[in-house]
Parts: sequence; C-alpha cells; structure tokens
Amino acid sequence: MNSSEPNDSDPGKLQNLTAKLDEAIRVLSVAPAFAKPTKIRRVFDTVRRTVLQEGGCAVVEARVKQLDEAGVFWGTDWLYPEILLPSLSTYSLRSSEPDSVIIEALSELRMLAIALGDYDHPSISSEQAHHYLTQVMALNLSLLFGAPTEAEREQQGRLAQVPRNLFRHLAERIGYEHIVDQLVDEIWRILQQRPIQVSGVKEMITQIASCRADPNIELGASGQGADRLISSLYGTTQACREDPGVDIYDERLLSMDSGALQYEASGFARSMHDTGLVSPYHTVLLRYLLEQNSHLLSEALGLSSTGRDCMLCYEDLVRAIIKETIHPQTPQAVLGLALVLERGILYQPPVVPALWRQLHLPVSAYCKERLQLVFGPIPSPRARLMEGVLCMLGQPLGVGQGNNPTCQSARALSMWAYNDPDYLLQMVVWAARDDEIIIHFEGQPISSQESKTGVASDMSLDMDPVSLVVVPHLDRIYAEMGRRCIGREGDPHRWVNPEFHGWWAGRGFRINVDVASGKLQDLEGFLRHFYACYHPDYNGNQPLIHPQPAGVAVTDSAARFIGWHAISILRVATDPHDVMRVYFYNPNNDSGQNWGEGVIVKTAGTGERFGEASLPLEEFASRLYIFHFDPLEEGEVAGVPNDELQRVISHVHKSWGANRIPPVDLQATGPADDSPQPLGSDD
Repeated sequence: MNSSEPNDSDPGKLQNLTAKLDEAIRVLSVAPAFAKPTKIRRVFDTVRRTVLQEGGCAVVEARVKQLDEAGVFWGTDWLYPEILLPSLSTYSLRSSEPDSVIIEALSELRMLAIALGDYDHPSISSEQAHHYLTQVMALNLSLLFGAPTEAEREQQGRLAQVPRNLFRHLAERIGYEHIVDQLVDEIWRILQQRPIQVSGVKEMITQIASCRADPNIELGASGQGADRLISSLYGTTQACREDPGVDIYDERLLSMDSGALQYEASGFARSMHDTGLVSPYHTVLLRYLLEQNSHLLSEALGLSSTGRDCMLCYEDLVRAIIKETIHPQTPQAVLGLALVLERGILYQPPVVPALWRQLHLPVSAYCKERLQLVFGPIPSPRARLMEGVLCMLGQPLGVGQGNNPTCQSARALSMWAYNDPDYLLQMVVWAARDDEIIIHFEGQPISSQESKTGVASDMSLDMDPVSLVVVPHLDRIYAEMGRRCIGREGDPHRWVNPEFHGWWAGRGFRINVDVASGKLQDLEGFLRHFYACYHPDYNGNQPLIHPQPAGVAVTDSAARFIGWHAISILRVATDPHDVMRVYFYNPNNDSGQNWGEGVIVKTAGTGERFGEASLPLEEFASRLYIFHFDPLEEGEVAGVPNDELQRVISHVHKSWGANRIPPVDLQATGPADDSPQPLGSDD
C-alpha cells in the first residue's frame, strides 16, 4: 500500500473507478470457481481506491449484491453473514493487511444494504443485519468520531482512512445524528433481558466512555443517556466516581466508618439490580466487608428479607463463595450470588452440598485449558466456572446459545437451572471433572465421549463458563438421540425432548407439519389442542407448572420463513392490558425480534419478568409448530372460538406456511427442503 497515494475527490476519477469496478465485478462473476482467487485481487484493489474517494462507499454499496453474487466472499467466513461476530470486526478493520480491511468493509456494506431492505439475503433478515451493524459501530466508535492514531498511521498508512470513510457512510445512512443515542437505547434493551453474558455490552459502554472522555471527539448532545451505564461500571459510588483503580479504592475503604461503608454498599447494590451490570469495585467492597463488616454483606448484595434469611441460614457457604469466586475479574458473580439467595433454592436439600462440592471441584486439564483460552488464567478456571454456575442458577433465563446451532442444549441448561438446579450442578461436575456426560435414552445409556459428532460441527467459544464446558457434551448426546430415532414415523422430537430435558416434559406431542413433505397438516386440530392445553379459559384455569419444550417457525420482518427454533413455554397469563400472552424463553441471545405481520416479540413493558419474551397468544400460536402436553390433562377442545382459530390460520398461511399449504385433491410427496429434520432442525 502506498501511503502517499493522493486522496482527491475528483468526480471524474470516481466515475472512472466506478467503470473499473463494474468491469472487475463482471470478470469475477464469469470466472470459474478455481479462477476466482486470481480475479478477486483486482476487485479488492478497485474497491479500496473507490472507498477512499468522496462518495465511493455509496458506489460500492450500490453494487454489494453483485459483488456478493460474483463470489467476492467465497472461501471465507464472510460468505456466511449469519455467523459473523461484531467483536471480531475491530481486528479486521485495524489490520495492516489490506485484504482483511477491504473484505470487512464489503461485509459491513452488505449488512447495510440488507438492513435497509435493498438486498434480500436468504440467510439473514434486515433486523438481524441492523442489530449487527449497531453492535459493530458501538465497538468501533473511535473510527466514527476519531482521527487515525499514530500507531494506525504507522501500521496501516492510507488504509487507515478506509474504515473511517466506511463508518461515516454507515452513520449517514442509518442516521448520523442519533447513532450514539441509538447505541445507548440498544444497550438498555439488551440489559432489560438480563443476559448472563455481558462482555459485549461492557465493551460497548467502554467505547462510549472512551469517546466521551476524548477531547478530540465531538459527540454533541448525543450519548447523554449513557451516564448511568458508564457509572455502573466505572464510577458507581462517590468513593470511585473518578475511576481511581481497584487498588486505590481498596485503600480508601480502610478509612471509612460504618455509615460510609453502608452508603457504598447500598449504592453498589442499587446500581447492580437496576442495570444487571456489576462494577469491579463492587467485588473489592464485598471482599473487604467479608473480613471487616460482614453485617453489611446483605446490604451490598441488595437482598430482600427472603435473601437475607437464606444468607443467614447458609452463612458459611456464602462466605466461602465470596472468598473463592468473587474477584475484580469475576464481578457478575456478585449478581449471580444475590439472585441465587433471592430465589431461595439453597433450601432445596441437595443444592447446598452440591455447591460445596462445586467450590472444591477438581477441574480436568482439558476444561482448564478451555476456560483459560476464553477467560484468561486469572482467577483460576474453577473460580470462573463457579461464577458461571452462580450466574446460571441466579439467571436461568439469561442463558444464550452464542453463535452456535445449539438451542436445544441452551434450553436444557436453562430448564434445569430454572426447575432442577441440583441436576444442573451434577451435569457441570460430570463435564468439568470427568470430561464425559451420560444420559439415558429409553433405558440405554448415551455417552458424550462415544458420540463424537453433534449438531454443531464447529462450535464457537462465545458462551458463558458453564455452557462452554457442558454444551459440547449435550450437543453430541442430543444428536445421538436423534440418530437413534431414524426410521421412526414422524418427528424425532416426540421421543427426544422428554428424554433429553427431563420427566416434566409432557409425553403428549403435536406437530402441524408433515415431516416427509414439509406441508401443513391438521392445522386447525393442532391449534384447538394447543388452546385446550395452554389457554386458561379452556384448560380449567390450570397454570403451567413446569416449563415445556416447544418449537417455533421463526420468520423475518417480511414474515418469510427463516428456520425452526427451540424455545420453552414458561407461562400463559393476561398482561397489564388484559391481553392473553404466552411468556417464553428464547435461547437466541436476544429475544426482541420482529417476526413480520406485526408479530413483534416483546421483552419488557407487557408483564415480562427478566429474561422472558412474550407474544399475544394468537400471534404466538401463528408461529408455533411443535408443543408437548400431558396426555392425561386434555382441555376443552370444542370450546375454542372458530373465528379466533381462523385468524391464526390466516396468519400461518400468510407467513411461514405460505408454501406449505397442501393441495386439496392430492397428497404431497417427497421431502421439502425446509421440512423438519431428525437432527437439530429446530435451531
């Protein structure tokens, strides 16, 4: 790369480059697969020179669909936009390798075209693309507002201007004047769901804080709503307002009297429960109180009378957990511990001895290596794993599958943490200590060591500590259960779900899609049965006792079918506006989604508890394709109003079922491409 290359904005030069780009795209598109790598060099070089021109990003954006179809992403991870991780964009955009910078820029422009509806991509929706871009911009705010640093100029030369031109174009297209405010709103929307994994959120907040502190970056009136987010991490109380560092804060605690310490404790607790984020300073205070003022521990954890009583009953365990697990590197363990106490699950006889065992668990060499690879060596892998255990038991609806097709395993972990915590703790022990989990299927044991392949052929590491250790085992077992159902008539989840998730999963099973053809079958009967089992007006007002596995047909904002996905139905109840809603758990990291036709999944504002997603019952039923039930508790099938059923059926026919309506006079034969499949299809 020639760092002295001129950067003029001559319209004639841009026009000339546009013609060269069109020709390069044409050559690439007609080249056979084996010859494409030799043709891409010309495309990359022309794109780089074009993007450096004023208005060049708009030229490339207008041709990004052609570039994609011509094969510019072939042979790379960028070929699959649905698997891309926003956090990795930082490294690509700041790389000294021109190809990495250019292909990342092309990827962002493709996401922009998809987000704005100019490119109808088959594997990612406009909402997903917009969400991805929002996160990328949050993680790279300095590229939007700041000039290249000396290091960037030295390493990248003129190339450093490419990502800045790109981000200026992205901000202008999305809405430059509101971009930071949108990022703040996005962070709050995610935090309302109380996810276990908050590293990405913390990175976004850190970027906003850095930009606000940089005198060379002008944010104007934007980002004022970020104060509470920034203070929750770096300046929660008066004693750490200026972010002095944990060592200095520890020294300041030595000079505080009981009143000052109580003020600190209540301030940290209020912020933690308000945002779901925990400051590293909070851990320093907790460890200090453990030795000096233990009567303030419950205040620092923000416990109600339930949590205080639980803590008093098991004070030795709580003290041991704080000593061994809570460090500045594991702040979220504080929230996990507080919520475990608030849930009162320590009163279940097996849980306390299981937690004592977890505190002293010998972790295998493989698990140590895996945990250190993701989270680093400090604190110990056992402390990291214990942090994950506390967070999962305290926030069972905050489990996310990461960037993996493992919704079944994430759902199982959430269900066990919610419903059967000592069973979850046993799974963690088997996976972390023995590197093997054994689950029985119809009386026969299945070993995760003997089942070598799962649904996820190559699993990413963006998971919480428990999922990182346990999910690979569960994924292989789940896949093996599916393989053992090959040859059976119907959908394998009929047999797999109850065996995989637990006895509380209903043995009754309904599906509204014919597995062989992919066509809808007995849709009205399916819906009548669902209403009779789950709607309080038709099931004798019987509330749901245990979470039940279910499958939904996920659609994009245009109501087009995307894929099958595993969820848990948690409860059915009227919301504050007297609308009957289904509240469910969605392992897909972010439950707030637009499924088209006005079907917008809510995560707050309509009676949701932290981690729950919800839809009005009619809208939920229009996306449901599998549910379980107790065959001994059938409701009033005949009582369901026909007009309501017809509305739901109409929604199905207009969305994911549009191409699945069976012919009236003939029976469909031959499997459809997107019919439910035996192994991991509902993901």
